[in-house]
Amino acid sequence: MEKMSSDCPYPGCFFCVMKEGNPSKRRASILKFFRELPSQDDDGQVLPISGLWNTAMAHPNDPEFIELGIFECMAALIWKGLKNRRWLYHDQNIYIPYYAAHIIGSYTMSVEEFAESAVNAGVIPPLLELLRGRLTWVEQRVAVRALGHLATYATTFPAVSSHDEILELSIQLAMSSLEIVYSHFYQYVDRRLSYHCDLLTRGMGGVEMESRKAEEWASQLQCWSLQLINCFAFKPEFLPTICKPEFLVKLPGMWGGLVNENSPAGIGLLRTICHHKIGRGAIAGCPGIIEALCNIARSSDDWQYMAIDCLLWLLQDPNTCHKVIDKVVPELVDLAEITTLGDHKKLGDTIVNVLQDCLESQGSGRSSISSHTKEQIEELLNSKQRLKWEKTMPKEDLHIKQAAALVVKLEGNSLFSSGNISGAASKYSEALSLCPMRSKKERVVLYSNRSQCHLLLQQPLAAISDATRALCLHNPVNRHAKSLWRRAQAYDMFGLSKESLLDAILFINECSQSNDPDLSLRQNKVPDYAERLVKKQMRAAWLFREAAIKHGGVHSQGDGGDLYGPETDDSEWETASESDEENDRRGDDDDGDDWKHDDERRDKYDKPSI
Repeated sequence: MEKMSSDCPYPGCFFCVMKEGNPSKRRASILKFFRELPSQDDDGQVLPISGLWNTAMAHPNDPEFIELGIFECMAALIWKGLKNRRWLYHDQNIYIPYYAAHIIGSYTMSVEEFAESAVNAGVIPPLLELLRGRLTWVEQRVAVRALGHLATYATTFPAVSSHDEILELSIQLAMSSLEIVYSHFYQYVDRRLSYHCDLLTRGMGGVEMESRKAEEWASQLQCWSLQLINCFAFKPEFLPTICKPEFLVKLPGMWGGLVNENSPAGIGLLRTICHHKIGRGAIAGCPGIIEALCNIARSSDDWQYMAIDCLLWLLQDPNTCHKVIDKVVPELVDLAEITTLGDHKKLGDTIVNVLQDCLESQGSGRSSISSHTKEQIEELLNSKQRLKWEKTMPKEDLHIKQAAALVVKLEGNSLFSSGNISGAASKYSEALSLCPMRSKKERVVLYSNRSQCHLLLQQPLAAISDATRALCLHNPVNRHAKSLWRRAQAYDMFGLSKESLLDAILFINECSQSNDPDLSLRQNKVPDYAERLVKKQMRAAWLFREAAIKHGGVHSQGDGGDLYGPETDDSEWETASESDEENDRRGDDDDGDDWKHDDERRDKYDKPSI
């Protein structure tokens, strides 16, 4: 390729080619560049590749380079790195396979025709070699990303699935990715490959930045593996391979972490698996998965609706309903007041209809329901019937019921303030039986108050149930600050770190936007008790926690230190003692908790640290 600029010392410089003003000459020069680059051994080859990487990221839908042979060029460069280690370790060529696979993934991300061109160019075999781990986890990450994009399209999925090994490798990678990144990079700072560090931080950060980016990339490696598996899960013939108990049971724990919250991760794959009866049968046979789905269904996770979908499908399948109904019904009853969750409208009505069908199917002999489960469903149906009756009642009668509920609630508050927590809980239950069903704001307060009583009485399951009901009734859903905090503490009692962490973070967010002087953040400062719980749960829910324990429990060596700071004493809880008499006097509509320490009550009722 002839020299394009008198100022450039490199003949055939790609950047000079890109400056060519004549379109036909420019295309011819780019075509020649792509054809000749894999056979050249000149220094500085990484520079044009990194330039192409930037272009692919910025303009992934531009067809120019696709038409001129970029996929053939990238595939050849990956093969060259795999077969010619002398070339790979020369100059900065070690970066090239990573950039090449990333370029393939970027251009195939959203245009099916580009994906077809990539398959025809032969990119799958070299990507498969990277997926096998022929180089390092960094290249595995971009390989599984590119293969996931190719598997998304109906026209290119057969080419991906024709390689039987891809599914098995993806499953193994999803299960082992966090341990791989921890043991091969995160654990020992002095053993980190320099080019890994450069790719992670672009030369802009030190050890701590490398560690944080490594956690993000490890999460992406796992989530992109799950995305690739998800493409296979839509095909029933691949479900026996996917639905192995040792893999399924790990899926609820694959959540992307705070660094990758936009990925549905394991719950997204479980939802796809539940679409087919083979998948539902496998999931229903794993009690641990059902319990985890129930936890996600009542959590404040962005993917809550996916877990609810899974539970509803399991109940609607006659072959799985009897296996899960006794475990699933208590959770769904708590969620039946949800009206809208994201784009999902009338979700609560759907839950009620499915539970009613389950009850009716028992009468026809199609399923078996325990007496306790039957009572819970009937109680829910009665509450819905009660709501219908109230619509026909005179307004005066409703006002009388609401006033009576308020009187009983105040009695409960008085008992709570005097230390009679059990008596207060009973009064709140009585107030709920009186309070009109359509008085949602008042019912939110009553459920939340009773949740606090259960919390102090060391009844975390009941506290979670009531807090969940309050959050479902609240508008917007899952945004009642005090219920979030109470449920966060109850989850902590159960050791549900992720759920507790999400609720605690949402509680802090709600406090930052609240007009309540007891809740609003003073001088933009996070309450100490909330900060302590968040730090504790960030350690417990840390993506690398299991790997760190397995490999010696070392979070980080060198200057990075402990990613989440030193251990703190979490034995002192903030319980937020209940007394809304002051708020009633000033006309506040909320439950008006006193969110300050009450040492005597805390010593008496709060749990010891776990």
